[in-house]
This record gives sequence, structure tokens and C-alpha cells, in this order.
Amino acid sequence: MQKALAAAGLGSRRTIEDWIREGRVTVNGKVAELGQRVESADRIEVDGRMISLQATLAPAAVAVLGYHKPLGEVTTRSDPQGRPTVFDRLPPPPAGRWIVVGRLDVNTSGLLLFTNDGELAHRLMHPSSQIEREYLVRVREHPDAATLARLRAGVELDDGPAQFDRIVTENASDGHAWFRVVLHEGRNREVRRLWSAVGHEVSRLMRLRYGVVELPRDLRAGESRLLPSDLIAALQRNLSGRSTSTS
Repeated sequence: MQKALAAAGLGSRRTIEDWIREGRVTVNGKVAELGQRVESADRIEVDGRMISLQATLAPAAVAVLGYHKPLGEVTTRSDPQGRPTVFDRLPPPPAGRWIVVGRLDVNTSGLLLFTNDGELAHRLMHPSSQIEREYLVRVREHPDAATLARLRAGVELDDGPAQFDRIVTENASDGHAWFRVVLHEGRNREVRRLWSAVGHEVSRLMRLRYGVVELPRDLRAGESRLLPSDLIAALQRNLSGRSTSTS
């Protein structure tokens, strides 16, 4: 039960085990039990919402897709404002459905990962995994050395302290400066908020890397590519031994 619901992208196994203990999951109208076996024909509901496990229960290899998100797309399956979404141009998954790994805001471009494995998606996004994210960022004006030192040491945001693990100067032009920055969190608009906290507005932002996966130089905006099995294995090894406890 908990394995199937995790694979459907609803949460980690531990989280779903808590839901089962709390009586939030039913099977064929009866409260589910931990370790209960389920089949695709069973009627599964979480908090009264029907969950389809037909594709999840079918044996399938883990697939991971790298997508070069262009500016202007939202990271949702549908948008009330009618804006294009990152799912519009994706190829069909080999099995199951694509689950997006994290988010990029509408004005951020670059690497976005998708997988058909809900448990893998959850682990890649969980704060305890400490997965590095690397960005190319352009900021207005030229930050001085003291400002860069503050960003490395940490600044206070409205949801707690944050910092860049690394900042590398790329180049500068009239009124702008380019940097590569690395951090290991995925908080909402964290890169933009860090720069804003030290008085510099971000005018361009692109994600170049998520963990061991880099944005291919020949992958154009709006294009996607399945990751080879050895790179998926490296991504999974990067997670080995890391806790995903939500307690």
C-alpha cells in the first residue's frame, strides 16, 4: 500500500504510513492497514479523493527526463490564466506519469527534471537530501566583495537564514554582473530573495545543474531528453544513505 502510493507521487513512504495510521486512506470503502496489499482494481481513496494506481502497480523501469524550461512557462499541469506549462511539450513517459522534481518560477529558465517514480521525486526534493542546485544569474549593478562575503556567510530571509555554498564571478558589463551560484536548498525563489536581501535585483536566472545532472549544452529551450541509465544510477547513488524523515 505505502509503496504504491509513494510511487504515485503522493509523498514519502513514511508520510503515507502516518496517513494510514491516522485512518486517512481507505481501500474499497474500508480503512486501510499498514502493509496491506493492493491491486489495480481496488478503489483507493486518500481523504475521500480517488487515487488511480493502475499505472503505478505495473512493473516499469525508473525513467528520468531532463527538460530545458524556457521563460514564460509555469511549473504546473494546468494554469488558470492559460499560460503554457512545462508539461505541454513533454513526450509520454514509458510508464506511469511524469512527476516534476521541484519548480522553477515563470521567469526562470534552465534544467528541470521529471521522473515516473514518485519515491525518487520525493527524495530528490526533500531538504534532507541536500542536493546541490547550480544557477547562472545576472544581477543589476556590481556587488562588492563585502556583499559577496555576506551571501556566502548567510543572510536572514523571512523563512530563516540562507546562504550560497559557492559564488563564482563570470563577467560584468555596464550596469550588470554575472555569477554562478550553488546552494543545496529548494526554497521558493531562494536565489532571487538572497540577492534582493543584499540590495541587488536579479534580471536573469537559469538553472544549470541539479545534483549530478547538468543542462546539456545542445539541449535547446523547450526540448527534453531522457537521462541514460548510468546517469540515473549516479543520481540515485547521490541519495543513498540520506534520510528523508519528515518528523
